[in-house]
Amino acid sequence: MSGLERLSLNQITTKRWSLPEAVQGCVDAGIPAIGLWRDKVAETGLTEAAARVRDAGLTVSSLCRGGFLTADGPGTRQAALTENIRALEEAAELGTDTLVMVVGGLPEGSRDLAGARHRVADLLAELAPHAGDHGVRLAIEPLHPMFCADRAVVSTLAQALDLAAGHPPQQVGVVVDSYHVWWDPDLPRQIERAGPRIASFQVCDWTLPLPADSLLGRGHVGDGHIDFRALTDQVTAAGYTGWIEVEIFNERIWDTPGEQTVRTVIERHLTHVHGS
Repeated sequence: MSGLERLSLNQITTKRWSLPEAVQGCVDAGIPAIGLWRDKVAETGLTEAAARVRDAGLTVSSLCRGGFLTADGPGTRQAALTENIRALEEAAELGTDTLVMVVGGLPEGSRDLAGARHRVADLLAELAPHAGDHGVRLAIEPLHPMFCADRAVVSTLAQALDLAAGHPPQQVGVVVDSYHVWWDPDLPRQIERAGPRIASFQVCDWTLPLPADSLLGRGHVGDGHIDFRALTDQVTAAGYTGWIEVEIFNERIWDTPGEQTVRTVIERHLTHVHGS
């Protein structure tokens, strides 16, 4: 279908589908790319997952996720490094050049935010050469500030770009996720600054009221408060021509039949994003 050339379905959007079901759902709907999650890949098996995507003719737009780099002990630090190298190897095997990095929150019992951010920078410096060796970019994803304590001590695109700045753009980039950055008054300037470091553009909407589990408050594009035309124009003006990946965490949407969700994803993409 015309207009879907850059659309990718992040498989968390149809969480109840297995990886083979998500691959087939993309094929049936004419969606050319899929964003994979490591747990779903593990369920299927890395080799089989790579073969299924390849045989279906799909592109893997990203692999979620690496990160969780804030560990403060030598043993846990080494474990984080080892796990992220493994994630880079998986990304390369799956044929994607983008590993989404959720950097991690504060270690249990800690209030040392500055220290956690420093450890993120240190581990990124160790991981970046490995990323280059595998032809995969570490894509730092800033998360909305409400997730600072438990998921990501990087809250703004500016912070993500500051972390990336010391590394080659082909090794360390950033994710522009509409849900996490739309509120930032400095966003247009930071998107322009990001330029070639934009490794992934993920979209979903900010809807109200927020659920008890704020992680699950994302809605279909067009259901909430984000101006996707403006945001897409800014990302495009910065030079990004890659995949536009729909990533939605929402129990109601997860409980909807996958085929229906995919139809909605396509309709909203064509209405609110395509042609921006």
